[in-house]
Amino acid sequence: MISFVWLFLSLFVINLCEKSWGEMFTSMMSLNRAVFAERQLIDHLQTYIEDEVQRLNDIKRFFSKVSSLHNQISNEPSATIANPLAAFKLVKRLKSEWPNVVHNIEAQDNINTLREGYGKMEGSLPRLEDLQGAAQGLMRLQDVYDLRIDRFVQGLFQQITHGSPVDFYNPPVFDSLSGDDCFFVGKVAYDLKDYYHSVLWFEEAVRLFRGTEWSLENEGSLEDALDHLAFSHFKTGNITYALSLSQELLVHDPMNTRIHLNIQKYEKLLHESSTVATPSLALKRPGSTYLKTRNVYEKLCQTKGSQPRLYENPRLFCDYYTNGSPGLVLQPMKRELISLQPYVVLFHDFVTRTEAQHIRESAAPGLRRSVVASGINQATAEYRISKSAWLKDSAHEVVGKLDRRITMVTGLNVQPPYGEYLQVVNYGIGGHYEPHFDHATSDSSPLYRLKTGNRLATFMIYLSSVEAGGFTAFIYSNFSVPATENSALFWWNLHKNGQGNVDTLHAGCPVIAGDKWVANKWVHEYGQEFTRRCSLNPRE
Repeated sequence: MISFVWLFLSLFVINLCEKSWGEMFTSMMSLNRAVFAERQLIDHLQTYIEDEVQRLNDIKRFFSKVSSLHNQISNEPSATIANPLAAFKLVKRLKSEWPNVVHNIEAQDNINTLREGYGKMEGSLPRLEDLQGAAQGLMRLQDVYDLRIDRFVQGLFQQITHGSPVDFYNPPVFDSLSGDDCFFVGKVAYDLKDYYHSVLWFEEAVRLFRGTEWSLENEGSLEDALDHLAFSHFKTGNITYALSLSQELLVHDPMNTRIHLNIQKYEKLLHESSTVATPSLALKRPGSTYLKTRNVYEKLCQTKGSQPRLYENPRLFCDYYTNGSPGLVLQPMKRELISLQPYVVLFHDFVTRTEAQHIRESAAPGLRRSVVASGINQATAEYRISKSAWLKDSAHEVVGKLDRRITMVTGLNVQPPYGEYLQVVNYGIGGHYEPHFDHATSDSSPLYRLKTGNRLATFMIYLSSVEAGGFTAFIYSNFSVPATENSALFWWNLHKNGQGNVDTLHAGCPVIAGDKWVANKWVHEYGQEFTRRCSLNPRE
């Protein structure tokens, strides 16, 4: 019985580790762990290099010894081997020493040791889906923030404003992409049949591959990039350029039968068509079939929309707020009224830096890929890239303190089942959450399983600062709020009549730089009857 329990616990731990490391690209917390993993790999590689250097030094020493002997006997070989000692050493070298050098397995032992060290760590390293997700994150940043790709791959985050490049963000640590980096991003888009992005990234790959030598660690080459770029242009209708690139590729690989056939195909298409695309044809980004508010959403991420200021709307204000709670009399909340419709309030310094750290640390072991409602179930989605964990009061004393503080400033009953457990979210590479409602918009939503009604209100706490990006954008209301560390954003999801407020459609803009953490507290309808009373007007 004991052995069975031990087996069950072992399998549980293994499964837990696999889940926590999986989908690494969706959380900066997981990526930070990857940094330490690579440091261990560097140590393994250093050991391998040192062992190989020692092995090669031994071979060089043997080479020097035999070369020196032959330099001495080159003029009088017969006289030299007439010496029985020299003759014995010659025979010994050829029969014993040379085979020992040629068949030495030390090289194999060294590489096996390196591979063994890598194998032990393989479970904690990124998977193919992480690399693909990271590549899609770069494409997302490129699109949402309208970044110039030629500058982007150079490490410059620039937009074109009034015809001139303008820095959108200046990273403290400079880095750039290689031709192979760009090739892989293009390959991810290519495999998804996203030829708009594959053209852009393969063009950068070709530009960077030209004039450089292939490296051992590279996956792609100039020939690979030309091949994929030609077909991508063909798929976007630019047959002339596809033909030109295929002809260039043929110079590098003249015996490639497939390329010969492609050239014949392109030439035939150009001959049959009187109106064809030219290399100057502007490549247009495809429209979105599912995100109708894409343009507004992206503009709000790039700017702060038309968020009204106090001098523009005197009904907006900042004050010290107690909500009539005795617990806030001596230390009232710093309240900033952001919007009247929808009603959105920002509470500055809602948590301390220490409290935020405790929440992050408590959530870290339980982070899993964030899910969204999918019919009556929940599922992961590309429009939400993050990891999240749910914290009960028992996770840390700070969780209970936050619940009581939220109750003081809102008057709402946030204890389960009237309020959900605290959800802590960490965003990954280009982490985002496209426009969505927090409240259920379908009667079949899994939110109703709590049997406490719909989500009445959202209380979102920013647990970290973000260097660039990561705004919370309210789409229909046309304003966005930056992620201000230790502050909290509050809004009503439902009208007083219980209907969803469409003006609360909001999004988490992609994170350009920084480690974005937020904590969400969702409060349901039931239990709030005397706090959020119904109006006499059924339309409110």
